[in-house]
Amino acid sequence: MDEIVQTTTDGLSAAIATAPAEASAGETVAVATEPQPVPAEQPQSGSMLGGFVPLILLFGIFYFILIRPQQRKEKERQKMVSELRAGRKVSFAGGLVGTIVEAKEQTFVIDCAGSKLEVARGAVAAALDESPAETTKK
Repeated sequence: MDEIVQTTTDGLSAAIATAPAEASAGETVAVATEPQPVPAEQPQSGSMLGGFVPLILLFGIFYFILIRPQQRKEKERQKMVSELRAGRKVSFAGGLVGTIVEAKEQTFVIDCAGSKLEVARGAVAAALDESPAETTKK
């Protein structure tokens, strides 16, 4: 008796055997066998790496277009703030403009419209004009 394995639509395989000699020629008879699950295909390791390549490229693009320029700007701003001295006119993040009277470790004392205010160094947005020492050199 010859066996032929046939896969069904539900993923199980069943054995079909040809009929014994006493059956008519070419007639097939289904033999009751225990269903055997078809083994699932194993994922290839190369395809997993291939799936991460676009993600890595996207991160690289974001780094060079968005993150790196922002870090450079922030580093320049921090350098500018660390070099500020008394007499320099500055603008703050909240829109306040004033002249630095005294530079402390964490803050600046500024003169704004005749009032002295103490403002955090991190609030400085930009230096507006040259310091008095630089104007006398020209």
